[in-house]
Amino acid sequence: MTTADRAGATRTVDATAVPWLARYHGLSTRLPAGALGWLSRLREEAATSFSARGWPTRRNEAWKYTNLRALAAEEWHEPLAPLDPSLPVAIPELGPVRAVMVDGRFRPDLSSLAGLPAGVRVRGLLHALAEDPESIAGRLGALAEIEAHPFAALNTMLMADGIVIEAAAGARFDGVLHIASIGTAPGGRAVAFHPRVLAVLHQDAQLVLAESAEGAAGATFLDNPVSEVMLAAGSHLTHVRLQDLPETASQLATAYVRLAEGATYDSFVLALGAGLARNEIHATLAGPRATCHLNGAQLLHGTRHADTTTAIEHAAPRCASRQTYKSVLADAAHGVFQGRIHVHQAAQKTDGYQMNQALLLSQHAEMDSKPQLEIYADDVKCSHGATVGELDEDQLFYLRSRGIPADAARALLVQAFLADALELVGDEALRERLAEATGRWWNRVSAA
Repeated sequence: MTTADRAGATRTVDATAVPWLARYHGLSTRLPAGALGWLSRLREEAATSFSARGWPTRRNEAWKYTNLRALAAEEWHEPLAPLDPSLPVAIPELGPVRAVMVDGRFRPDLSSLAGLPAGVRVRGLLHALAEDPESIAGRLGALAEIEAHPFAALNTMLMADGIVIEAAAGARFDGVLHIASIGTAPGGRAVAFHPRVLAVLHQDAQLVLAESAEGAAGATFLDNPVSEVMLAAGSHLTHVRLQDLPETASQLATAYVRLAEGATYDSFVLALGAGLARNEIHATLAGPRATCHLNGAQLLHGTRHADTTTAIEHAAPRCASRQTYKSVLADAAHGVFQGRIHVHQAAQKTDGYQMNQALLLSQHAEMDSKPQLEIYADDVKCSHGATVGELDEDQLFYLRSRGIPADAARALLVQAFLADALELVGDEALRERLAEATGRWWNRVSAA
């Protein structure tokens, strides 16, 4: 269909974009910092991009294995302001310093940020835009590729709040900063929210960031978060994410990371829930000797669908990247892994490695894996691999022959399969929390 923009010109609009554009125009006077010209222009650019593309279909190669038709057809609403300050779910204990978002909006009354050291500042996005917009201008939207990625455009168009993290040069926090996102779907309606996280680490800063996504049982919501992470020379961010949403919820998460010279990004994502989830990470190694680790595990049962999509751009020489993702699929669950390593011509001495392994616990489970290497430099060391298989019957027989019950034997083999991935989490306390979460997942599967 065609429509007229604010300047009166006509343009083609994808049908799936129409309700979202109507929401955007209806909320335009109430979206945060509307008086900031640079932010209004950014939103308009995102709206133009999303209107032309709409929701991706499986004809789009990047979405070949993930069907969004049901989500696109759902009638999504704006979250209502919470009337009850209590939360419908318990927040996992990932760290004593905590910033809480409810339905995409920062809740300072539920947060605890007093333990941050000098040089590390955490604020709500809405507050930062009102208090100090100059510190956000030029950074917010600098990495998100709204022309190429429709859900980054949708987030940019409709983001109402989020979290801003900044670590000064040389700042170091030895604890864990926890961002907890809670979905409640107040009023029983299907709601959608679009939180934004902006993290800026200046030279030689170090930080451990843990994110969790939880939701009220039975709540129907779409969580569409976008993160932009800027790592200056010599900085180091450990970024752990735990997604344990109810099956009635969906999450489409996109992260953009840019690493300067000598910077390090250690990422681990554990996906346990949601009816449909996609974890998409785009990392650019822009300076020499940068290091990027993208690791994770997705544990699925029932009819859940999880899609891990990564893209690493080696744009500078002497950089290293490692990817290890594991999937355990029970019942009729469907897992996807798409991993791309792109080595630019200038990125000599690149060292890139990628491995994806899946364990199928049912004949009805399905795994799609598509590792990719695109290399334009001559002096590189790159490799990738993928395996999909079932539990080893010989190993099961060995454990059973030593008196271990069948369920316990299966649990031991699954835990051993995941152990290699969990060992990649450097923070011991976080690694234990993730191991506990995988144990709870297995208990749910075993009890079903």
